[in-house]
Amino acid sequence: MRILGIDPGLNITGYGIIDGKTLKLIEAGIIKTVPKTPIKDRLKKIYDSVSEIILEYKPSVLVLEKIYSHYKHPATAILMGHARAAVCLACGMHNLELINYPSTRIKKAITGNGHASKYQIQRMVQNFLNLDKPPVPIDISDALAVAISYCFIERRMGPR
Repeated sequence: MRILGIDPGLNITGYGIIDGKTLKLIEAGIIKTVPKTPIKDRLKKIYDSVSEIILEYKPSVLVLEKIYSHYKHPATAILMGHARAAVCLACGMHNLELINYPSTRIKKAITGNGHASKYQIQRMVQNFLNLDKPPVPIDISDALAVAISYCFIERRMGPR
């Protein structure tokens, strides 16, 4: 079973595909857009890129972090919401199952601590996937963490 995890962002969208049975990395990377480009073009690039990933790797499920808005930074959540919508649309257009988890649930599944730091997540992703070094940029490790968390939350792997 291939699991596609995505960390949506308007500037950088991270993605990671893993084999859910063996926790083996299949592919990971980023989709980058140019801030001065019109938003419609940026969203189209995200949609088209996610569609290409889905068509090429044929994942069984796409997993996203639920949107969260901090009261001090509502604009950030709105921009992320645009990117997230492009990802959700690609998912729907390709009839792919969509799963959403809150960030605290993802962090708890990966580290045992629902308030783990980005660094802790990055190191655990490195450990679970048996990588020589932590995935960079952080958008990739966040996307891989989302995919890995699905394995543990849905009990696709043995108990942790």
